[in-house]
Amino acid sequence: VQLVESGGGSVQAGGSLGLSCVASGFDDRPYCMGWFRQAPGNKREGVAALSRTGVNTFYANSVKGRFTISRDNAKNMLYLQMNNLRPEDTAMYYCAARGDNLCGSWDQQSKYIRWGRGTQVTVS
Repeated sequence: VQLVESGGGSVQAGGSLGLSCVASGFDDRPYCMGWFRQAPGNKREGVAALSRTGVNTFYANSVKGRFTISRDNAKNMLYLQMNNLRPEDTAMYYCAARGDNLCGSWDQQSKYIRWGRGTQVTVS
């Protein structure tokens, strides 16, 4: 079971980036999936999550209205579209998958059973 992120990079404030995460090796479609981030010197924090069907979405207050999480189950892909980026969005971004579908306590990291290695986003 593997999660691999891509799409990170450097962008100026106000710009946009799109992150992708491909999931492989799952017996079935991953259930609740999410994005987390960790800036240097800070704890890792939840950014967004969504349920298996994509109907239920969850966002950190700091990214609401700017970031959009989505998924394509047919391709085992998770996405994060980030608009109007700010310097404080600079961090390593991680894709994560849970073993349940409901996304309860969506930002509780201990509920996620698989993690990618991360992709760096730098906003200047």
